[in-house]
Amino acid sequence: MSETTTSPGTIRITADAGPPKRRRGLALGIGAALVVGLLGGATAVAAAVTGGEPRTTPAVAAGAPAPQLRLGYFANVTHAPALVGVQDGLLAKALKAAGTDSLTTQVFNAGPAAVEALNAGAIDAAYLGPNPAINSFVQSHGESLSVIAGAAAGGAQLVVRPGITDPAQLRGAVLATPQLGGTQDVALRAYLASKGLRTTPNGGGDVTVNPTDNAATLKLFQDGKIDGAWLPEPWASRLVLQAGARVLVDEKDLWNGTGTGKPGLFPTTILVVNKAFAAQHLQTVEALLRGHVAAVDWLGRASAAEKASTVNAALQKAAGSALPADVIGRALANITFTTDPLAGAYPKLLADGVTAGVTKPADIHGLFDLRALNTVLAQSGGRGRASAAGLGQD
Repeated sequence: MSETTTSPGTIRITADAGPPKRRRGLALGIGAALVVGLLGGATAVAAAVTGGEPRTTPAVAAGAPAPQLRLGYFANVTHAPALVGVQDGLLAKALKAAGTDSLTTQVFNAGPAAVEALNAGAIDAAYLGPNPAINSFVQSHGESLSVIAGAAAGGAQLVVRPGITDPAQLRGAVLATPQLGGTQDVALRAYLASKGLRTTPNGGGDVTVNPTDNAATLKLFQDGKIDGAWLPEPWASRLVLQAGARVLVDEKDLWNGTGTGKPGLFPTTILVVNKAFAAQHLQTVEALLRGHVAAVDWLGRASAAEKASTVNAALQKAAGSALPADVIGRALANITFTTDPLAGAYPKLLADGVTAGVTKPADIHGLFDLRALNTVLAQSGGRGRASAAGLGQD
């Protein structure tokens, strides 16, 4: 991994990419290395984030607000609540009002890396996809993190070269996902399995799945070195509008509402917190949620032009570049921003992770703690409560 300072208080964490190879040999070694990283890379990530030693939150009295909150998120449109919350100061303002004077942010490329940093004590909370959260919860026997809110639903697609019009044509293809064990990686592998196409975590099987940095995926697709990718926004839109890809699968079509009662909606981005941090600093967690709810509310009422402008400004700051108008417009139109974590979808997400070979069968009861979210929702207008669907406290 490498780290790049993008703005004061912000560090971008990415995976280093070596020279691309062709077809099936493209990332077999990368896949094997990422399997190891999924299972035990916390110390390495903490060193990358902090410059050598895992950082810890300064000791304060239990129950007091934390002096600082260290927050991770991605420079993706699916993380717009984080982007808007940071860009417009909504998170910092809510935290400061509760006695937490410092907000430090770190920009990650994919969920497993963010989870490793969270588990290592390098960050306190993170926006990420549901499958890395499930993996962390399972591997830690429920001790690592809690899901405290939803952030975004939808906004993920399998996009492919124009000649592919049927899933059967994917046999022998090379496809990319953001990172092994990430939410889109699991979705792709489970989808392929449902079509009778086998994959393995190290790149074998009927279809080669290469975990690849999103920016590298765009370039590899443009160069004809991969056949497609299962990606979150804005990367799906970038491949479609900038590289001529076509949508083979819009993930929303795979969710019929079982468990959630909301057909077409599936969790893409959630907000999680380190359990030990939450136990010590409830006021800080509630303040983070107040800022988060304010950001989601703004995204819900802002015009398309306002959303595009604000999110683009935040992407410029976090990632170093803004998006073309057509790309960000298409990306935002594919996403529903919501504080509902859609907990009822998690049994399927767990089962898909098992099918993908990156998660073991497990009990995920206790994954959710939505009590602080529901307190904040009640204080901000008496809106409906978020449900843990029997998988935690609400």
